[in-house]
Amino acid sequence: MGNIKFVKENKEIVAANGANLRLKAVENGIDIYTFLSKITNCGGVGQCTTCVVQITEGLENLSPRTDLENRKFKNKPDNYRLACQTTVNGPVSVITKP
Repeated sequence: MGNIKFVKENKEIVAANGANLRLKAVENGIDIYTFLSKITNCGGVGQCTTCVVQITEGLENLSPRTDLENRKFKNKPDNYRLACQTTVNGPVSVITKP
């Protein structure tokens, strides 16, 4: 089990190991999309890259970056992730819409 702390929203949720970060955010009313992305997002299949989050703590408790993330974020720090491609395996702190 791991807690996911959403920093901007000041909200913490509990997630089972292996839980998808995007799904847990959506299930708990955390808005991870910018205005236009609310309409144009791909629904979590890794096609649009609009569910970008920044991990401030617990990066080691996440699944490794996917090939898609490595391509899209090659000029970004390692703590930028796509929520839809990320599984949680321990406590993390997340900044939405970095």
